[in-house]
Amino acid sequence: MAFGTESDEVSHTPEIYKDPDDGRQRFLLELEFIQCLANPTYIHYFAQNRYFEDEAFIGYLKYLQYWQRPEYTMFIMYPHCLFFLEQLQNANFRKAMAHPANKELAYRQQFYSWKNYRHNRLKYISPRLLPEPEAAPPASAALPLQSNRKRSFTMSF
Repeated sequence: MAFGTESDEVSHTPEIYKDPDDGRQRFLLELEFIQCLANPTYIHYFAQNRYFEDEAFIGYLKYLQYWQRPEYTMFIMYPHCLFFLEQLQNANFRKAMAHPANKELAYRQQFYSWKNYRHNRLKYISPRLLPEPEAAPPASAALPLQSNRKRSFTMSF
């Protein structure tokens, strides 16, 4: 047996990991987690179970901020989750969500936002009705003759 042949040499180049589904599974898991953040009770659960004291979890929440970019927001069905994700970057908010009263306050405010969304939105959008098309005169009607002289308009009171 000869040493140093090509078949005996071991390659020390690291293999690059290739995701079998091109990140689809990770995308769906992160999307599901992000959308669960729209539920104040879920956030309260994290606070009660001290997830917010774990630096790795806080780092994960910071990592998830990429979901606020337009190319990702188009997949989100519950936009309140992005608001809560932004608020979870603040330590005071994380601490406050441990209290049941704050959870209920967030829940109520979210409910009223959903309840009045259409009304609030329409209040700032002035409805502009399109003018109704005027009825075209019948083709047999003769066009009035126009004179070349200027018409003067007088107003009488």
